[in-house]
Amino acid sequence: MPTKEKLTTQEKALQINLRREVYGSFAEIGAGQEVAANFFKVGGASGTVAKTMSAYDMKFSDAIYGRCDRYVCEDRLTGMLDHEYPLLPERLPHLIGKTRFFAFADTVEALNYDRTNQGQGWVGIRFQKRPDSEPNDCVIHIKMYDNDPLQQQYAIGIVGVNMIYACMMLEDPEEIMMSLMDGLSRRIEVDMFRLSGPDFEKVDNRLMAMKLVKNGLTRAAMFGPNGEVMQPSEALYKKNVLVLRGRFRPVTHVNVDMLLAARRYFKKEPDVEKKKMVVLTELTLNDLSSDGSIDEKDFLYRADTICSLGQTVLISNYFEYYRVAEYLSKTTRGKKIGIILGIYALQKVFEEKTYQNLRGGIL
Repeated sequence: MPTKEKLTTQEKALQINLRREVYGSFAEIGAGQEVAANFFKVGGASGTVAKTMSAYDMKFSDAIYGRCDRYVCEDRLTGMLDHEYPLLPERLPHLIGKTRFFAFADTVEALNYDRTNQGQGWVGIRFQKRPDSEPNDCVIHIKMYDNDPLQQQYAIGIVGVNMIYACMMLEDPEEIMMSLMDGLSRRIEVDMFRLSGPDFEKVDNRLMAMKLVKNGLTRAAMFGPNGEVMQPSEALYKKNVLVLRGRFRPVTHVNVDMLLAARRYFKKEPDVEKKKMVVLTELTLNDLSSDGSIDEKDFLYRADTICSLGQTVLISNYFEYYRVAEYLSKTTRGKKIGIILGIYALQKVFEEKTYQNLRGGIL
């Protein structure tokens, strides 16, 4: 089957502009207004753009969207979508039966002047698949790796156009997710993806989290005991983390005993705060596939079992223990990390071949 040629950012923006039934608003905080700018630059934006704004000042932002402890977080993004979307049918009632409305929003922390921070942000859209229907939501969290603030702004512009085009023009959830990276290569990482609403009731976002890792959009993704996907940096920020890696096929008494015993001893560590402690059960892509492919039903069965025990799940492609330890230490900002090992896994840790690509080897 021939692969479809991917559209450029400009082609996507122009196609949306030429679809007269697609109309919406843009609210962007931080890193400029690069998403809306792409629609203006290609021409025909009057067919798409009802409003564009940037409540850059914190007091203005609070006055419009309500107070928030932080300005680059999912709560702020949700507040923006909650405020902006209802204004479209309210102020444009004559378009309700013939227009698919959308409200796009992002709140972004771009690279600062001294380059001491990690560029990251929340991006989302509330959108209709059909006129006069209930809306759906697509929300992602991204990390940006360009070492230049201007290039990060351009990357945000591409992500936004990709998201609007995918949600308004595509149907398949995995295709929507994968198209977010069009034209970006390794410039960004998508470490959380959530698709919800009446048109996506059958989408299991735990499965989408696994596909983020499987398809290389991120190295690690998380979901909680309730099945809700989580953003790792936010969920683990300054937390003490205890992690058990396994196949969990099925969850055995040995798994449970190891977890309970380790948690009991980990809590006794003098620098571990009980209220700031997270226990993770980790599944790697190796654990999920025996022949290079992943059985989605088998994955969901394991996810259901682990979640029923009240555990948070981390899916990663960090196959070596030192790599997952490095990832967690960056995410937890120096807090204590405990990794639970059986005898066989402990032996593997001390195998020199595991470290042959590192300077200093096993040392």
